[in-house]
Amino acid sequence: MTHKMFEQRSTSRIGLTEAIDKLVLGLAVVLWGLAIYYAYTQRMPRAKYTLGLFGLGFGIYILDEIRETLEDREYLDLALLSVSLLVVGVTTTYLLWYFDELLFERTGFGYHHEYVLAFTFTITMFYLIFREFGTAFLGVIVGGSLYAWLGASLPGLLGHGGLSTTRIMNVFVLDFTGFFGSISGIVAAWVSLFLLYAGLLEGYGAFDYVMRIAFRASEYLRSGIAQSAVIASLVIGSINGSQVANTAMTGSVTIPLMKESGLKNSTAAGIESVASSGGQIMPPVMGAAAFIMASILGITYFEVLVAGIVPALVFYVSVAVAVHYSSINQNIKSGIENTPESVGDRKTRAEFLAETLKLVIPFAILVYALGVAQWTVMSAALYTAVAMVVVGITFPLVERLLGWNEITVRELFGQTLAGLKGGATIFGPIVVIVAAINGIADLLVTTGVPGKLALALIELSGGVLLVALFLAMVICIVLGLGMPTVAAYTIVALLVAPALIEGFGLARLPVHYFVFYAAILSGITPPIAIAVVVASGIAEANFWSAAFEAVKIAAPLFILPFALIYNPEIVSGGMTGHKLVSSVLLLGGAAAMVHGLNYYGKAFDSRVSNLALSGVFVGLGVLVMTMPSDFVRLILSAVLAVLVTVQFMQVNELNATQMRSVLRRRI
Repeated sequence: MTHKMFEQRSTSRIGLTEAIDKLVLGLAVVLWGLAIYYAYTQRMPRAKYTLGLFGLGFGIYILDEIRETLEDREYLDLALLSVSLLVVGVTTTYLLWYFDELLFERTGFGYHHEYVLAFTFTITMFYLIFREFGTAFLGVIVGGSLYAWLGASLPGLLGHGGLSTTRIMNVFVLDFTGFFGSISGIVAAWVSLFLLYAGLLEGYGAFDYVMRIAFRASEYLRSGIAQSAVIASLVIGSINGSQVANTAMTGSVTIPLMKESGLKNSTAAGIESVASSGGQIMPPVMGAAAFIMASILGITYFEVLVAGIVPALVFYVSVAVAVHYSSINQNIKSGIENTPESVGDRKTRAEFLAETLKLVIPFAILVYALGVAQWTVMSAALYTAVAMVVVGITFPLVERLLGWNEITVRELFGQTLAGLKGGATIFGPIVVIVAAINGIADLLVTTGVPGKLALALIELSGGVLLVALFLAMVICIVLGLGMPTVAAYTIVALLVAPALIEGFGLARLPVHYFVFYAAILSGITPPIAIAVVVASGIAEANFWSAAFEAVKIAAPLFILPFALIYNPEIVSGGMTGHKLVSSVLLLGGAAAMVHGLNYYGKAFDSRVSNLALSGVFVGLGVLVMTMPSDFVRLILSAVLAVLVTVQFMQVNELNATQMRSVLRRRI
């Protein structure tokens, strides 16, 4: 009897889970239908559209979490999530119903029951933040709210008049400026369609394609298996916009392969976490932060992308060199004997070309629409997503006629629905974090925090720019807290960037790139290092060893933000001779740092001498990256070239001497 009851409960739970999956899919179709309708017609106010889209996003996120709690039998969480779903549904429906009245007739004023509803929704947001991002970020959100409320009780520079609870609720919910404010509007109008594109890419097999490219490259390079992790993570990470999600997705495939090839667990985890974090700075998507940056700065999205090309190239080349050194030092095997099952069977040349065209055509449309036709971001994203659906369905059907596959129309329809659902489930956690960030940022801006932070930075730094930049980087890393890229950048762009711009008169674009890169560093900087946490878990490695490897590999990324401030031409202005020279020197300095930290050759018998030489490479590399004088940087680069040549000669000589000594002993 007990056994039958257990089977009945299991069957019931499975049936409920399937029903939730179908409901999530249905909401995903409605969500993307709304996004496409707005992008094509724009026949509703941006705030109303944002409210509707975010309401659907909240619902999809909560339902997805409910499905997981059912599978894990966590009934307390199930109850809390069910209440959260009810609160979100009631609140968004009420706000949509009374939208015109609240926005145009009663701005700044609400009825008692509306404040109760707003407060309940705010508590629900706090719970969802805690559930998805943990205690640390919840502390930031709650702390910011308490700061706004208790400002009159605070002494000194940070004190302010204080905001009443009703004012806070107005900012958060009822005035459509907090959780559903301008940043949320950008995400709803611009970022959402790129997440739809990302979901469709995954649904039509782009992940397998990228991994297959990476693994094929590994056949031609000794460090190729490790490099495959870098390539795959950079490409996929640029689209999905989350260090953690990217590490989990690509790391589940690449980390076991790196371990099997001979890399240490900690090195495999370090490589994956760095590559997954670096994907966030790779154009054209840049983890969706590029859209927010363009909006805040009032420049075109294309200008942001062009500015990010050189720093992204510097990052990729330096990481590739570091990974090569690490691979050679640990004597890993080259090539992959068996392609992972998750990547699929090996394709013929014609099939591979067709698959390439299927994925390249929508991307080419995106580049043309943004860079040549100068369309709006929303229109470019819309037609890119539509093109992805068209080629994603037609190409496999043509391949079937050629006898290359046996795919059916039903399977293609299933892939499309899977892409819609996948994009929506990516969108869900992002709307939670962006809404919270928008709410707390608007609240803090209302209290005047950015201006006060500028004064505090000037006071603490004594007016010394280098000290202020160091302090700002620390703040950005702390505020990053392993958040998705778009959220991490948003909070530092609104709070930290103005402090540097107003306090030291710096150019806006380099400053925003500074805080953008600094916020991303939280993913690999101990003790936060959330990307390292995930990677070390997959690799079964010690966290601190993996974090050490990650920092060694990504060392230039810690200096790159400073280089952009002291040499702003790297991200500003057109392609000039000065910019070209400065960019090459930047790349050389980054390579010198990586060489000093990761090169495996020993030029001296003394360990201290080898460490000292490594320190010289790192120090000179830092100077070449950051010095504002191109003449000095050229001289230092020449010194580095001489040192590298001498080191290689010394290493070869020492190796030859040791080999002769071994041969003599054998004779």
